[in-house]
Amino acid sequence: EALHPLSPLCFPGPTTGRALSDVALSKLPREGGHAEATVHGFRYSFRTRAADVAHAPREVAEACLADAAPGGPVEAAYLRTTMPARRRTLLEQWAGFVMGGG
Repeated sequence: EALHPLSPLCFPGPTTGRALSDVALSKLPREGGHAEATVHGFRYSFRTRAADVAHAPREVAEACLADAAPGGPVEAAYLRTTMPARRRTLLEQWAGFVMGGG
């Protein structure tokens, strides 16, 4: 929610104005002629680049993927930030790579 005012959805639904559902996102590669591509592949690509190229801390990369709080429930109880500035920096680097500029 903290990042929402800063940027539009990555994958907006064509009619709802909300994010695509997981089912719709899974269908995109197949319908676009790329049956070998998977949603897991998108996540894998981002996470690998975040570690190998951006040298992003684990917690920042995982927060960008919207996974459960890194470290489990105990760490989540004490780590209350969503790290918006750090996530934005990493996601801007990713956007530059995906758009062919970095």
